[in-house]
Amino acid sequence: MDGDQLQLSRDSFGKLVLTTADGQQHAGVAPVRAFPIQAPDEGISLMTGDGKEVAWIPSLAALSAATRALLEEELQGREFMPEILAIRAVSSYATPSTWQVSTDRGDTSFVLRGEEDIRRISADTLLISDSHGIHFLLRDLHGLDRQSRKILDRFL
Repeated sequence: MDGDQLQLSRDSFGKLVLTTADGQQHAGVAPVRAFPIQAPDEGISLMTGDGKEVAWIPSLAALSAATRALLEEELQGREFMPEILAIRAVSSYATPSTWQVSTDRGDTSFVLRGEEDIRRISADTLLISDSHGIHFLLRDLHGLDRQSRKILDRFL
């Protein structure tokens, strides 16, 4: 769907409203990324509250600046996946262990229950789940500093 075939706005309750080229309105739509890690700006589905897809957006770049800004704002509110930039310390090399990390959203700590909570997404990308179900993205395994790689190697 091209950017000029849909219009997005917010209603008085702050919910997204999609108006399609044929004039149909869908209140309370939610954007969902098809490939949130590998291609976050491509393949966005607009879903109704009951899980029905009402629009498919191949690329955010094809949208007008205003529509793209609304979608990105909504996606940021729905998605929380801090990106790990460095692993500062771990409490133990046996699990469960507490990890102290620096992320793109600041320094934090979390509990890793087991090695199975570290999933390889690609050769350089890992997804780490903490004991509360929060996912941390490690986008560039080989770009980590030496100390971080040394710690991580003990868990992989």
